[in-house]
Amino acid sequence: MTAATITSKGQVTIPLDVRTHLGLESGDRIEFSFNEATGRYEVYPVTRSLASLKGIVKKPAKPVSIENMNHAIA
Repeated sequence: MTAATITSKGQVTIPLDVRTHLGLESGDRIEFSFNEATGRYEVYPVTRSLASLKGIVKKPAKPVSIENMNHAIA
């Protein structure tokens, strides 16, 4: 198990092997989530902001009708 020390300011340096395993780089964000089933916190990389995803999906060439959407879902 990998360990780290908390500074007097509440900061922690994430060990290199953990950063590598999570694919984290300098400036990346992480999220802490409490898992009620295990009673432990879990750490997740949050490497992309919602704004960075803008434009990733292109608009369709022609509008899609509600009927076509329902058909695609079915």
